[in-house]
Amino acid sequence: MASLIANAAFGVYRFFGSFVVRPLAPLLLRYRVSRGKEDETRLDERYGRASRPRPEGPVVWIHAASVGETNAVLPLIKELVASGRSVVFTTITLTAARIAEQRLPPGAVHQFSPIDVRCWVNAFLAHWRPELALFVESELWPQAILNLSRAAIPLVIVNGRLSSRSYAGWRRRSSIAEVLFSRVSLCLAQTERDGERYRMLGVPSVTVTGNLKFDTPPPGADATARAALKAAIGGRPVWLAASTHPGEEEIVAAAHKLMAERHPGLLTVIVPRHPHRGPELVAALSATGLSVARRSDDPTLSTSPDIYVADTLGELGLFYRLAPVAFVGGSLVDHGGQNPIEPVELGAAILHGPHVQNFADVYAALDELAPGSCVADARTLADSASALIADAGARETSVASARAALSPFRGALDRTMLALRPTFAPPAKPPVVPVGLEPARS
Repeated sequence: MASLIANAAFGVYRFFGSFVVRPLAPLLLRYRVSRGKEDETRLDERYGRASRPRPEGPVVWIHAASVGETNAVLPLIKELVASGRSVVFTTITLTAARIAEQRLPPGAVHQFSPIDVRCWVNAFLAHWRPELALFVESELWPQAILNLSRAAIPLVIVNGRLSSRSYAGWRRRSSIAEVLFSRVSLCLAQTERDGERYRMLGVPSVTVTGNLKFDTPPPGADATARAALKAAIGGRPVWLAASTHPGEEEIVAAAHKLMAERHPGLLTVIVPRHPHRGPELVAALSATGLSVARRSDDPTLSTSPDIYVADTLGELGLFYRLAPVAFVGGSLVDHGGQNPIEPVELGAAILHGPHVQNFADVYAALDELAPGSCVADARTLADSASALIADAGARETSVASARAALSPFRGALDRTMLALRPTFAPPAKPPVVPVGLEPARS
C-alpha cells in the first residue's frame, strides 16, 4: 500500500510539473525577473540548458539554495577542484549567484539550477554528466533525486540539516519519504540529531561530519570602505543588528530608543537578511520617529542618522569589523537563528534571541561559556547591548568565551572530504547518461 501511495504521489508531482509548471514557467520566470529575483539573460539555465561547455574529465554537481549554504560549501568546492575534479555549482537565488561568481575558484562554474521538471532536469544531467551530486543542507528536489537515481549518479547530502518541523512533515508522508531518502547514497550530517532524523527517514548510510560553516573563512571587507565608514562614524557609539528578518527591525528600533538615553549619539546599523527590503525598512523605521539612512543611497554616511540600513550585498564582514557588539538575527522571531560564527571570528560580542534551533548545539555551547547573550525583547536587548558597549573588558571576555565554545566544532571540511573519497569514481570517462535522459525542448 505504501509503495502505491508513493507512486501515485510522484505521478501527481510529474503530472503537475509537465502540464502545469512547464507551460506556466515562462510567465512565472518573467514575473520573477520583474521582481528582481531572476537574471533575465540566463533564464535558459532554469530550463536545464547550459550556458557553459562541459569541461573534460570528472565533474561534480553541487547544489545550494542561497547565500548561507553557498558560503558554507565554497571551501569544499576549492578542495574538490584541487583534487582534479571540475565543479558545476547551482543555486536558486540571485544573491547566492553573485557571491558564487565572485568567489568560485578556477575549475568551477556557476549555473542556475533547473526547475524541478523532468525534462529540464534531464537536459541538465545530459549536458554535465556528473560523476557525483552533492546537495547542501536540506535541499531536496524530488524529480532531481529520481533522475539521479535513474542515471546511477550517486547523491550525497553534505552539511545535512533537518529541522524538527521538516522531519515531522516527512514522517507524516513516510511512504513518499522512504522512496526519496532511500535514493540518497550518503548523508553527511551536521549533528547526531540530524543524522538520526535522516536515518529514520530511510537514508541507507549516514555519517556525522559537523558543520562546514565552522571551517569557512570570515567574510572580507574592503579596506577603503572600512576606513571611510570608520571616519564617518567618528566617536559615536555603534552596534549592529545583523541578518535581521521581518518583525525584528521594529524590536531593534525600540531597543535603540532605550539605549540612546544611555549612549548619546548612538548609531544602530541594521543589515537585513534580504537586502531588497531596504526601502520598506526605511519607511517603517522612519515612521517610529527615528532618522534613518540607507547605505545604497548614502554610502559615505554623510548624514547623521539614528539608524543606518545596510541594504547592500556582501558587506556584512565590513560591519562586523566596525561594530563591537552584534545582535544575530532570525532569533527574536521563529526563524531558527542565523550563523553566529562570523561575528565571533571578527571580534564582535554577540547577542541573540531564543529561537536558535537552526544552530541549537552551537548556541547551547555559546550560552554555557558566554552566559547572558540570550535576549527576549527590546528591553533585554537594550540592557545587554548597552552593558557591552560600555564595558570593553566585558566585550573581550565575551568574545574569548565564544571563540572557546566554537573551537570543538571545527574540522568538518576535512571529515567531509574523507567521507566523500569512497564515492569518487576511479579516473575514467564521464558517466554515460542512460537513454531517456537526453535534453528535451522546453
